[in-house]
Amino acid sequence: MESGMVTARRRAEIVRLLAQEGMVETASLVARFGVSPPTIRRDLGWLVSQGLARRVRGGALSTSHSALPLGAVPTRIGRAAAGLVQDGETVFIGPGRLAQAAARALAGRERLTVVTNGLAVARDVTEQTSHALILTGGQVERGNQGLVGYLAQAALTDLRADRVLLELNGASAVGGLTDDSLAQAELARQLIGLGGQVVVLVLPERVGCVAAAYIGPATDADVIVTAREADSAPLWDLTETGVQVLLA
Repeated sequence: MESGMVTARRRAEIVRLLAQEGMVETASLVARFGVSPPTIRRDLGWLVSQGLARRVRGGALSTSHSALPLGAVPTRIGRAAAGLVQDGETVFIGPGRLAQAAARALAGRERLTVVTNGLAVARDVTEQTSHALILTGGQVERGNQGLVGYLAQAALTDLRADRVLLELNGASAVGGLTDDSLAQAELARQLIGLGGQVVVLVLPERVGCVAAAYIGPATDADVIVTAREADSAPLWDLTETGVQVLLA
Protein backbone atom coordinates (compact mmCIF):
# COMPACT_ATOMS: atom_id res chain seq x y z
CA MET A 1 0.00 0.00 0.00
CA GLU A 2 1.42 3.39 -0.96
CA SER A 3 2.05 6.10 1.58
CA GLY A 4 -0.20 9.09 2.09
CA MET A 5 2.59 11.38 0.89
CA VAL A 6 2.84 9.56 -2.45
CA THR A 7 -0.93 9.81 -2.89
CA ALA A 8 -0.92 13.51 -2.02
CA ARG A 9 1.88 14.27 -4.47
CA ARG A 10 0.10 12.42 -7.28
CA ARG A 11 -3.16 14.24 -6.60
CA ALA A 12 -1.36 17.57 -6.50
CA GLU A 13 0.14 16.81 -9.90
CA ILE A 14 -3.30 15.89 -11.27
CA VAL A 15 -4.64 19.22 -9.98
CA ARG A 16 -1.77 20.97 -11.78
CA LEU A 17 -2.57 19.13 -15.02
CA LEU A 18 -6.23 20.08 -14.69
CA ALA A 19 -5.32 23.73 -14.21
CA GLN A 20 -3.00 23.60 -17.21
CA GLU A 21 -5.08 21.58 -19.67
CA GLY A 22 -8.63 21.81 -18.34
CA MET A 23 -9.10 18.06 -18.63
CA VAL A 24 -7.41 14.76 -17.78
CA GLU A 25 -7.95 11.24 -19.11
CA THR A 26 -7.91 8.22 -16.83
CA ALA A 27 -5.86 6.13 -19.28
CA SER A 28 -3.22 8.84 -19.66
CA LEU A 29 -2.93 9.27 -15.88
CA VAL A 30 -2.53 5.50 -15.42
CA ALA A 31 0.37 5.52 -17.90
CA ARG A 32 1.89 8.70 -16.48
CA PHE A 33 1.98 7.57 -12.84
CA GLY A 34 2.31 3.81 -13.32
CA VAL A 35 -0.66 2.98 -11.09
CA SER A 36 -3.88 1.03 -11.60
CA PRO A 37 -7.10 2.48 -13.08
CA PRO A 38 -8.95 2.03 -9.74
CA THR A 39 -6.26 4.14 -8.04
CA ILE A 40 -6.73 6.96 -10.54
CA ARG A 41 -10.50 6.71 -10.23
CA ARG A 42 -10.16 7.12 -6.46
CA ASP A 43 -7.91 10.14 -7.03
CA LEU A 44 -10.46 11.72 -9.35
CA GLY A 45 -13.25 10.93 -6.89
CA TRP A 46 -11.32 12.75 -4.19
CA LEU A 47 -10.82 15.77 -6.48
CA VAL A 48 -14.55 15.83 -7.16
CA SER A 49 -15.29 15.72 -3.41
CA GLN A 50 -13.01 18.73 -2.96
CA GLY A 51 -14.75 20.67 -5.73
CA LEU A 52 -11.62 20.64 -7.88
CA ALA A 53 -12.95 18.53 -10.75
CA ARG A 54 -16.08 17.28 -12.46
CA ARG A 55 -16.22 13.65 -13.53
CA VAL A 56 -16.99 12.82 -17.15
CA ARG A 57 -16.73 9.60 -19.08
CA GLY A 58 -13.05 8.64 -19.37
CA GLY A 59 -11.65 11.21 -16.98
CA ALA A 60 -12.41 14.59 -15.43
CA LEU A 61 -12.80 18.28 -16.25
CA SER A 62 -11.55 21.21 -14.23
CA THR A 63 -14.37 23.06 -12.50
CA SER A 64 -12.60 26.36 -13.26
CA HIS A 65 -11.95 25.74 -16.95
CA SER A 66 -14.32 26.26 -19.85
CA ALA A 67 -13.08 23.17 -21.65
CA LEU A 68 -15.10 21.23 -24.20
CA PRO A 69 -16.24 17.68 -23.35
CA LEU A 70 -13.29 15.40 -22.64
CA GLY A 71 -11.32 14.49 -25.72
CA ALA A 72 -13.61 16.30 -28.18
CA VAL A 73 -11.03 18.70 -29.64
CA PRO A 74 -8.01 16.34 -29.49
CA THR A 75 -10.04 13.55 -31.11
CA ARG A 76 -11.28 15.79 -33.91
CA ILE A 77 -7.80 17.13 -34.63
CA GLY A 78 -6.30 13.64 -34.47
CA ARG A 79 -8.84 12.22 -36.89
CA ALA A 80 -8.36 15.08 -39.33
CA ALA A 81 -4.59 14.59 -39.32
CA ALA A 82 -4.94 10.82 -39.69
CA GLY A 83 -7.18 11.40 -42.69
CA LEU A 84 -4.15 12.66 -44.61
CA VAL A 85 -2.34 9.33 -44.23
CA GLN A 86 -2.64 6.70 -46.96
CA ASP A 87 -2.31 2.91 -46.72
CA GLY A 88 1.24 1.61 -46.96
CA GLU A 89 2.97 4.80 -45.84
CA THR A 90 5.74 5.37 -43.33
CA VAL A 91 4.57 7.95 -40.78
CA PHE A 92 6.50 9.66 -38.01
CA ILE A 93 4.32 10.69 -35.04
CA GLY A 94 5.69 12.82 -32.22
CA PRO A 95 4.48 12.85 -28.60
CA GLY A 96 1.45 14.69 -27.21
CA ARG A 97 -2.30 14.35 -26.76
CA LEU A 98 -3.16 15.41 -30.30
CA ALA A 99 -0.52 13.13 -31.79
CA GLN A 100 -1.81 10.29 -29.65
CA ALA A 101 -5.34 10.88 -30.95
CA ALA A 102 -3.99 10.77 -34.50
CA ALA A 103 -2.22 7.46 -33.80
CA ARG A 104 -5.46 5.95 -32.50
CA ALA A 105 -7.32 7.17 -35.57
CA LEU A 106 -4.90 5.26 -37.83
CA ALA A 107 -6.27 1.91 -36.66
CA GLY A 108 -8.29 1.59 -39.87
CA ARG A 109 -5.31 2.06 -42.19
CA GLU A 110 -3.40 -0.87 -43.63
CA ARG A 111 0.32 -1.71 -43.90
CA LEU A 112 1.60 1.39 -42.13
CA THR A 113 5.02 1.74 -40.58
CA VAL A 114 4.82 4.11 -37.61
CA VAL A 115 7.97 5.71 -36.21
CA THR A 116 7.62 7.60 -32.95
CA ASN A 117 9.53 9.11 -30.06
CA GLY A 118 6.37 9.15 -27.93
CA LEU A 119 5.89 6.40 -25.35
CA ALA A 120 2.11 6.88 -25.14
CA VAL A 121 1.86 6.89 -28.93
CA ALA A 122 3.91 3.67 -29.12
CA ARG A 123 1.65 2.02 -26.54
CA ASP A 124 -1.51 2.92 -28.46
CA VAL A 125 -0.08 1.78 -31.79
CA THR A 126 0.93 -1.53 -30.20
CA GLU A 127 -2.35 -2.12 -28.38
CA GLN A 128 -4.87 -0.74 -30.88
CA THR A 129 -3.40 -1.34 -34.34
CA SER A 130 -1.51 -3.98 -36.30
CA HIS A 131 0.97 -1.50 -37.80
CA ALA A 132 4.72 -2.00 -37.78
CA LEU A 133 6.22 0.15 -35.03
CA ILE A 134 9.68 1.69 -34.66
CA LEU A 135 10.40 3.42 -31.34
CA THR A 136 13.39 5.73 -31.05
CA GLY A 137 15.64 5.61 -28.03
CA GLY A 138 16.37 8.60 -25.85
CA GLN A 139 15.72 10.19 -22.47
CA VAL A 140 12.09 10.50 -21.36
CA GLU A 141 10.50 13.91 -20.92
CA ARG A 142 7.92 13.22 -18.23
CA GLY A 143 5.52 15.96 -19.27
CA ASN A 144 4.59 14.48 -22.65
CA GLN A 145 6.34 11.09 -22.38
CA GLY A 146 8.53 12.01 -25.34
CA LEU A 147 11.99 10.60 -25.99
CA VAL A 148 14.68 13.23 -26.62
CA GLY A 149 18.43 13.66 -26.67
CA TYR A 150 21.30 12.14 -28.64
CA LEU A 151 19.81 8.65 -29.00
CA ALA A 152 16.53 10.01 -30.37
CA GLN A 153 18.37 12.29 -32.80
CA ALA A 154 20.63 9.47 -33.97
CA ALA A 155 17.65 7.20 -34.61
CA LEU A 156 16.13 9.80 -36.91
CA THR A 157 19.27 10.50 -38.95
CA ASP A 158 18.47 8.00 -41.70
CA LEU A 159 14.67 8.22 -41.41
CA ARG A 160 12.60 8.77 -44.54
CA ALA A 161 8.89 9.24 -43.91
CA ASP A 162 5.98 9.96 -46.22
CA ARG A 163 4.45 12.17 -43.50
CA VAL A 164 5.61 13.73 -40.26
CA LEU A 165 2.90 14.46 -37.66
CA LEU A 166 4.09 16.89 -34.98
CA GLU A 167 2.12 18.40 -32.11
CA LEU A 168 3.42 21.88 -31.30
CA ASN A 169 2.54 24.54 -28.74
CA GLY A 170 2.55 27.47 -31.14
CA ALA A 171 1.83 28.26 -34.79
CA SER A 172 1.90 31.86 -35.95
CA ALA A 173 2.32 33.56 -39.30
CA VAL A 174 4.68 36.03 -37.62
CA GLY A 175 6.25 33.98 -34.81
CA GLY A 176 6.53 30.76 -36.81
CA LEU A 177 6.40 27.21 -35.44
CA THR A 178 7.36 26.97 -31.77
CA ASP A 179 7.22 24.58 -28.83
CA ASP A 180 7.56 24.75 -25.05
CA SER A 181 10.21 22.00 -25.05
CA LEU A 182 13.69 22.95 -26.26
CA ALA A 183 14.55 19.29 -26.81
CA GLN A 184 11.40 18.58 -28.83
CA ALA A 185 11.97 21.72 -30.87
CA GLU A 186 15.44 20.48 -31.79
CA LEU A 187 14.00 17.16 -32.93
CA ALA A 188 11.27 18.95 -34.87
CA ARG A 189 13.87 20.93 -36.83
CA GLN A 190 15.62 17.67 -37.70
CA LEU A 191 12.37 16.01 -38.79
CA ILE A 192 11.29 18.92 -40.97
CA GLY A 193 14.54 18.55 -42.91
CA LEU A 194 14.04 14.86 -43.66
CA GLY A 195 11.49 15.29 -46.44
CA GLY A 196 7.90 14.13 -46.66
CA GLN A 197 4.77 16.09 -45.83
CA VAL A 198 5.01 17.96 -42.52
CA VAL A 199 1.68 18.05 -40.66
CA VAL A 200 1.58 20.25 -37.55
CA LEU A 201 -1.14 19.65 -34.96
CA VAL A 202 -2.05 22.62 -32.74
CA LEU A 203 -4.72 23.21 -30.13
CA PRO A 204 -7.07 26.02 -31.23
CA GLU A 205 -6.09 28.29 -28.34
CA ARG A 206 -2.42 28.05 -29.40
CA VAL A 207 -2.99 29.22 -32.97
CA GLY A 208 -1.37 32.64 -33.29
CA CYS A 209 0.66 32.07 -30.12
CA VAL A 210 4.43 31.79 -29.74
CA ALA A 211 6.02 29.24 -27.38
CA ALA A 212 9.53 29.31 -25.89
CA ALA A 213 11.59 27.46 -28.50
CA TYR A 214 11.66 28.54 -32.16
CA ILE A 215 11.59 25.78 -34.76
CA GLY A 216 11.16 27.59 -38.05
CA PRO A 217 8.81 29.74 -40.12
CA ALA A 218 5.18 28.70 -40.49
CA THR A 219 5.95 27.72 -44.08
CA ASP A 220 8.04 24.80 -42.79
CA ALA A 221 4.67 23.10 -42.28
CA ASP A 222 2.81 21.78 -45.30
CA VAL A 223 -0.43 21.45 -43.34
CA ILE A 224 -1.52 22.90 -39.99
CA VAL A 225 -4.36 20.99 -38.36
CA THR A 226 -6.38 22.61 -35.61
CA ALA A 227 -10.01 22.93 -34.49
CA ARG A 228 -12.68 25.29 -35.76
CA GLU A 229 -12.72 27.06 -32.37
CA ALA A 230 -9.45 28.82 -33.25
CA ASP A 231 -9.60 32.60 -33.75
CA SER A 232 -10.20 33.53 -37.37
CA ALA A 233 -7.58 36.32 -37.58
CA PRO A 234 -4.45 34.18 -36.95
CA LEU A 235 -5.95 31.41 -39.10
CA TRP A 236 -6.32 33.86 -41.96
CA ASP A 237 -2.76 35.08 -41.47
CA LEU A 238 -1.49 31.50 -41.68
CA THR A 239 -3.37 30.80 -44.91
CA GLU A 240 -1.89 34.00 -46.36
CA THR A 241 1.59 32.45 -45.96
CA GLY A 242 0.54 29.65 -48.30
CA VAL A 243 0.28 26.96 -45.62
CA GLN A 244 -2.74 24.69 -45.89
CA VAL A 245 -4.92 25.01 -42.78
CA LEU A 246 -7.22 22.09 -41.99
CA LEU A 247 -10.00 22.73 -39.45
CA ALA A 248 -11.46 19.79 -37.56
